[in-house]
Amino acid sequence: MAIITQDPQPAVAHVPATPRRRRLRLPRAPKLVLGVSIASAVVLFGVVGPYLVGNPSSVRDVGLAGPTSEFILGTTQTGQDVFAQLAHATRGSLTIGLVVGALTLVLSAFFGIVGAFAGGWLDETFSLISNVMLVIPGLPLVIVISSYIPEKSIWLIAAVLALTGWAGSARVLRGFTLSLRNRDYVLAARVSGERSWRILSVEILPNLIPLLASQVVFAIIFAILGEAGLSFLGLGASGSFTWGTMLFYAQNGLALRLGAWWWFIPPGLLLALFGAALSLINFSIDEIINPKLRAQTRSDRKKWSMSRAQLKDAAEVTV
Repeated sequence: MAIITQDPQPAVAHVPATPRRRRLRLPRAPKLVLGVSIASAVVLFGVVGPYLVGNPSSVRDVGLAGPTSEFILGTTQTGQDVFAQLAHATRGSLTIGLVVGALTLVLSAFFGIVGAFAGGWLDETFSLISNVMLVIPGLPLVIVISSYIPEKSIWLIAAVLALTGWAGSARVLRGFTLSLRNRDYVLAARVSGERSWRILSVEILPNLIPLLASQVVFAIIFAILGEAGLSFLGLGASGSFTWGTMLFYAQNGLALRLGAWWWFIPPGLLLALFGAALSLINFSIDEIINPKLRAQTRSDRKKWSMSRAQLKDAAEVTV
């Protein structure tokens, strides 16, 4: 009787499983992406645009001509190219916003963060100065200062707007710094003998970066809108182009009554778009600072896709 034996199965070499690559999950922030995209487009136009157009003050004999192939956005009442004015006005408004944002950052950080960290009489003195500047009405003061100075440059308008708008940011930074000063890691750094400047720069300032960014964005919005309001009243920078001066000249040239929409709509549209973009960025920064606000925003976003019955059930559960 033959015994049939089965051949043993060949040994299979063990191949270690390759680890799966982890996907990089970026935070879903559509407001931040949209705001940065619009703001970047406007900034790019303000930086590159003036090099691609001619002299915005050149006078021609084609007054109030509509958009053509030669003049993309038509001409003003005196024949000036509106597109060239818009490019230079964008650069002027962005310059004012940037200068005011930088000055507000320096002043608010000095009077708010340094004073709160030092404490004592220095904090009380800085707090008194901030309170005095906060009580003084900003817009009337700017109007008074601008009305007494006949020749006003962009830098002067920016300095006046910065001096009248830093106190609110300083108060916010002071309150947040006071809460950080008593944290355990700051007290541990003091006990270990760390120098004050290192504690301020290493332990406190990194935690204030989102708040500082939010305050700078808010200061830029305030500066651009404030300059536009002053220029619309005839108190803006003289001899320079900004969105506000374009609206002022369009108003004096009766552009709205004559139907010259290409004269006043482009600067107003860019002003609204850039302000909305910075507001979206500021809202996104607020969500980064306050996680509760981000969670609330996500819950509200989920409610948009819920039916009425689901919303009713959710309301009954919460009650």
